[in-house]
Amino acid sequence: MSTLAALPGWVLDHHAAVLLALGEHVQLSLAALLAGGGAAVLLGLLGAGRPRLAEATITLAGVLRTLPSLAVLAALLPLLGVGFAPSFVALSILAVPPVLVGLVTGLRLADPAALDAAAGMGMTRTQRLFRVSLPLAAPLLLEGFRTASVQVVSGAALASFIGGGGLGDLVTAGVALLDLPRLLTGAIAIALLALLADLGLGLLARRVAP
Repeated sequence: MSTLAALPGWVLDHHAAVLLALGEHVQLSLAALLAGGGAAVLLGLLGAGRPRLAEATITLAGVLRTLPSLAVLAALLPLLGVGFAPSFVALSILAVPPVLVGLVTGLRLADPAALDAAAGMGMTRTQRLFRVSLPLAAPLLLEGFRTASVQVVSGAALASFIGGGGLGDLVTAGVALLDLPRLLTGAIAIALLALLADLGLGLLARRVAP
């Protein structure tokens, strides 16, 4: 109880370090989510209307999902060294599977009647994809981004092991120094960031539901 009571005071005394770690964490998470999500959307659109390619992308997503983040970070060390770059690549890979699965599933579940009506109006395959299928798939796509955001924000804590910065630095330093307020500050901030990302994208997904 005394540690929790002293936590606000510790944060105020070390607010510069906390804000720096928070900024690094948000920057890394956002960059990885946009890069990984963008790659997943591109793969999903390439597989639209191509069953074999769609199955291949789903298989790829399954393989990527089984890769532990820490193992990917370790594998990237000889290639990219330490710091932002390997952390960014590893987290981008982590973001691909949920976004890809959400998009592919949403495209598959698009209302056939709407697609037939669009074809009857003379729309090309590409027009049907972007004007009908993709808007109908948007809620599931955003749900994929929602899942990916939580995984990326949480996984970014591991970036501290290879010098990637972020709130994970507070956690690892707290463990190494037996500094419980420092450890709790990092852990609570990571949990709150993940919760905000989940709530924000969940609300957006509900707003765009057809």
